[in-house]
Amino acid sequence: MSLTGILLGILDILIVVVILVLVGAIAQWVLTSLGWPPPAQIQKLFLAVVALVALAMFVALLVGGMPRMRILTDAAPIVLRS
Repeated sequence: MSLTGILLGILDILIVVVILVLVGAIAQWVLTSLGWPPPAQIQKLFLAVVALVALAMFVALLVGGMPRMRILTDAAPIVLRS
């Protein structure tokens, strides 16, 4: 794998992590504004899940497997079968 591919893969991982954390922050903001703030344990669990997703993507990048989520790199074409 080239250096460009590794850098794009790391950038993909960072983008996925930022998107997931942003979704969590928006959910926390909505729940807090409704009067149901999520407990600290739930917030820690969410961040642990985000970290596990990032770790899985990073390991897939290192071993040459296909990452589960792709943001910047070319994805395989979608084939519709009937």
